[in-house]
Amino acid sequence: MSPIVNLPKLSHEQTLEPIYLAFLSALEQSDFSGDIDKRYSARLAQATDNSVYQFLPQAVIYPRSQKDICLILKLANSCEFAKVVFSARGGGTGTNGQALTHGLVLDLSRYLNKVIEINPEQKWVRVEAGVVKDALNDALRPHGFFFSPDLSTSNRATIGGMVNTDASGAGSLVYGKTSDHVIGLSSVLYDGSVLDTYSITPEQVENIDSVTTNPLGQSLMTAIAGICHEKRSLIESRFPKLNRFLTGYDLKNVWSDDLSEFNLSRILTGSEGTLAVITEAKLNITPLPSARMMVNIKYDSFESALRHAPQLVKANATVVETIDSKVLNLAQQDIIWHSVSELIKEVPGRAIDGLNMVEFAGEPEEVEAKVAELTEVLDSQTSDSGAGVLGYQVTRDKTSINMIYAMRKKAVGLLGAAKGRRKPLAFAEDTAVPPEKLADFIMEFRALLDSHQLQYGMFGHVDAGVLHVRPALDMCDVNDERLLKTVSDQVAELTLKYGGLMWGEHGKGVRGEYGPSVFGEELYGVLEEVKGLFDPNNKMNPGKLVAPKETGELLYNVDSIKRGSFDRQIPVQTRDAFPDVMNCNGNGLCFNYSVYSPMCPSFKVTGDRVQSPKGRAGLMREWLRLLESEGVDVDALAKAKPLGWLQRTQNTLKATREYDYSHEVMESLKGCLACKACTSQCPVKVDVPKFRAQFFNIYYQRYLRPVKDYLVAGIEDSLPLMAMAPRLTNAVSQNPVSQWVIKRSLGYVDAPALSVPTLKQRLDGHACRGYDLEALQNIPEDERHNYVIVVQDPFNSFYEADTVYHFIKLIEKLGLKPVLLPFKPNGKPIHIKGFLSKFAKTAQSSADFLTQVHQLNMPMVGVDPAMVLCYRDEYREVLGDSCGDFTVQLSNEWLAQAIKQHDIPSLSPDAAEKFTWFSHCTESTAKPNTAAQWQAIFAHFGAKLEAVSLGCCGMAGTYGHEAENQERSQALFSMSWEQTLKSIPPEQVLVSGYSCRSQVKRFGGFKPRHPVQALLALL
Repeated sequence: MSPIVNLPKLSHEQTLEPIYLAFLSALEQSDFSGDIDKRYSARLAQATDNSVYQFLPQAVIYPRSQKDICLILKLANSCEFAKVVFSARGGGTGTNGQALTHGLVLDLSRYLNKVIEINPEQKWVRVEAGVVKDALNDALRPHGFFFSPDLSTSNRATIGGMVNTDASGAGSLVYGKTSDHVIGLSSVLYDGSVLDTYSITPEQVENIDSVTTNPLGQSLMTAIAGICHEKRSLIESRFPKLNRFLTGYDLKNVWSDDLSEFNLSRILTGSEGTLAVITEAKLNITPLPSARMMVNIKYDSFESALRHAPQLVKANATVVETIDSKVLNLAQQDIIWHSVSELIKEVPGRAIDGLNMVEFAGEPEEVEAKVAELTEVLDSQTSDSGAGVLGYQVTRDKTSINMIYAMRKKAVGLLGAAKGRRKPLAFAEDTAVPPEKLADFIMEFRALLDSHQLQYGMFGHVDAGVLHVRPALDMCDVNDERLLKTVSDQVAELTLKYGGLMWGEHGKGVRGEYGPSVFGEELYGVLEEVKGLFDPNNKMNPGKLVAPKETGELLYNVDSIKRGSFDRQIPVQTRDAFPDVMNCNGNGLCFNYSVYSPMCPSFKVTGDRVQSPKGRAGLMREWLRLLESEGVDVDALAKAKPLGWLQRTQNTLKATREYDYSHEVMESLKGCLACKACTSQCPVKVDVPKFRAQFFNIYYQRYLRPVKDYLVAGIEDSLPLMAMAPRLTNAVSQNPVSQWVIKRSLGYVDAPALSVPTLKQRLDGHACRGYDLEALQNIPEDERHNYVIVVQDPFNSFYEADTVYHFIKLIEKLGLKPVLLPFKPNGKPIHIKGFLSKFAKTAQSSADFLTQVHQLNMPMVGVDPAMVLCYRDEYREVLGDSCGDFTVQLSNEWLAQAIKQHDIPSLSPDAAEKFTWFSHCTESTAKPNTAAQWQAIFAHFGAKLEAVSLGCCGMAGTYGHEAENQERSQALFSMSWEQTLKSIPPEQVLVSGYSCRSQVKRFGGFKPRHPVQALLALL
């Protein structure tokens, strides 16, 4: 049978089980005030985390309050819904399937994310479980405090998740684990009742009804207090003596060492949602240190770094972190390296194969003294080659220290960017052993991995004996899947040998199967008893950690179903054609909470994980799998012609009443702004706009395209024609009737007016040389460096002609000779809408032309970042080797070069000349040194330029012009741009992106200048 080469209607077999449909229906008819999402796309987005596992939930529930959760669990406690089970979820950053479930996901991150109360005097804070850790610290910072347990996922991990996994990270030797900071918790038990837990005395335990009126809570406190008191000697003798320790249920610390305090919160902290749904936490907070300094020590080997670590701990360091050469090399290839390269300089003639980052925090005098003492020792060790120390650098400012930590935090995701089919995976990556045994343990660990010929990167918290290792495996290979279990078993055994644990930081999740060997039969039985007391019907994240006694084996283990089981159903050639889709490893950096981060504005404005790079990659993987199950040749499909107009019309009309999974994928992808922040901000460089265009190209073979897509795709061809009569064009397009038609019929909010006078009219009689290839070729070689070729883009040339004109004037002011290239379509708008065949032709035509111009050996420069960077990215991607050899520079790149090359004199500083620069998303993420370049350029011409770090303005090309996106577009503008703009005089605002300037004009009330216009005014 020949393969199908037309996109079929796609369905799936993952329908909701009747009992869950009935439960959700009953919930909808109750007083529940949150959201219920039964879409297949939403379920897929929550089916994975940062682990290798994939468990498809029945639905996703977003409660708005603790009352909602009480209602949910009370309803589920009825006999009718006995088989309905739940898993609470926060940031979804688990590495071992902790929050994955085949039941219902309770996502607390959407609504339960408030900081309720801050009490600086008594040094505590009360928060809802869904608040992100870094967001909490943002709220605490003005009060001079922070929540000290640190972790690499702090910009998307929630406090509820941290409590449930007893999270810790850098500096835990000083700051401890999350459980060390929990004062009290408010939780909802399986019967829907609320239990508040906090420290009480033995007398209160005896008189428990004075503590809580909740009968279930009373019995729990009494029973747990008795069990932990009775088994205390066994607990003391059996539990590993580690700074990090995760039993799941912390039997050891529920009673204080002197038995004077009992706190049931300790049982809940680390329980991974298997006992109750934690909704609020009261936490102690730590004063911000007044001084911080970091010493970055470079080594000739990773072993040297490890063996040196104990000496660094003895130096009373606050933090001692280590990374190996593999992680360091990956960081050097990432955008993050631009911010730290000067802080971790190369050692001439030596390779850095290990790095220890040693931080001291406290009072200034104390910190300075400790650093001086350490560096004195390091100076002697640097000259002693036997110590392995190659050198060190001291970093004193907080901003730089935070940048180094950002690099270290990104290391987790960077490992996933390794080339080849085998990718570093989380499954045995958070081992913990006594710190004094760490170096010997790691050497044996490395030998274990080497015996299986595995590649891996290592980093970790050497001060606490915690190591992060991610062996590279291909989960689409059944042999590698078996090897994952083998290595897991061997690592679990090895950690026990050294008196440690396989799970030292990230929770147990599916690794609960190793519990009996760690705790022994009697103590493991106590854990089962605790589970049975809290959750007798096994409804709370069942199958993890332990099960109630007499309920059978755990539902999940290391061999549980993995994402690779589904991915391997996709042919290899299809996986290779969609690398961005397949490479997403679920690290979730796209869930970064900060409105000032450029990462994924569509997720920020919706709070919907379907509208994120991770969600979109997951949906696309399933789409490719379903196509294969239908016998579709995806490669042939990408090149196929669309169905006839009549057939596509019929299919489009049916789409409103017939399910097609492709519609869910389209719904997700059309929400993407194509800002391309993901291509650099994501550690594994997932490029959503790229596979979005691929999907659009195929989807519209079956369904009709919106008319507005053709309008966008034809804009570059039509603008030169419209510019022949700009006043007439504006009269036709800018009147109220036309604007109404444009909005109602075409779906656009408005159509921008053409520039009057046009660029051509502005240049009439001007000295700017027009493009004449033969004449330019006749210019002597030694004179050509004085010429600058200006590459036009459609938006600035036709809608903002003054920007291009002023750039030409600036070139002249600098004593150089501008040459204006004739307008050639760039193709960016075509690509965004997925007209890939047309884009390839347009790109090839422009690339051929620009390659010809390049032979003149004159710099080519464009003023719009998105358009210029399209030549470097989309062109190279689509055309490959046929792209030719040419470079179009950004205006700042050329100016920085021209100042030096032409020895352009500087101007005296003028204190009155101050500007603030706002970057375009694509520009700031693809070229992270752009801000520094603009600042140096303005300083050269006597002005001060500040660069603000903001998220997306909300325009993003045509996105903000489309009526269906206007509400989100304005919301994005309000998130970060609006308030910042209000604090700056309009004449000082500089914006390099055309779309960003359009957005400021629309919602900010004024038209900002391009930096080149401000420079012209300075001159």
